[in-house]
Amino acid sequence: MDLILWRHAEAEEMAASDLARQLTTRGRKQAQNVAKWLRARLPDDALILASPATRTIQTVETLTDQYRVVRELAPNASVDDVLKAVGWPGGVAPTVVVVGHQPVLGEIAAQLLSSGHDQRSWALKKGALVWIASRDRNGNGQAVLHAAITPDLA
Repeated sequence: MDLILWRHAEAEEMAASDLARQLTTRGRKQAQNVAKWLRARLPDDALILASPATRTIQTVETLTDQYRVVRELAPNASVDDVLKAVGWPGGVAPTVVVVGHQPVLGEIAAQLLSSGHDQRSWALKKGALVWIASRDRNGNGQAVLHAAITPDLA
């Protein structure tokens, strides 16, 4: 399974509610840059899941209109909520993209890639993504970093 963790791009600070916060002009450009990079590499059968927050939906829509909103990915989701939603490590699909929030995306990356040694959260820049692949090596499951990209490098 390939798991792509994509943090929503820059959003406005204030709105009627946290879920209603929209992308800023800069955030739309960030999302477009990363979407262009990802589109060139993403398999056609990838399953794309987004938090119900407006800013994540606006981020994912720069990539595609073929996505599912999953309430378990909302702000304040837990690592277990997200990993259960994607079916890690076997996967609900061969490639799953999660468009979500900090700190949980950084917590997932730290947990999967640290092999249990250092599970502090990683800071993911707004609009950045981390691509993690699961594999079996000598009968042991492993998570391997496939790519990490920020909007300014996309």
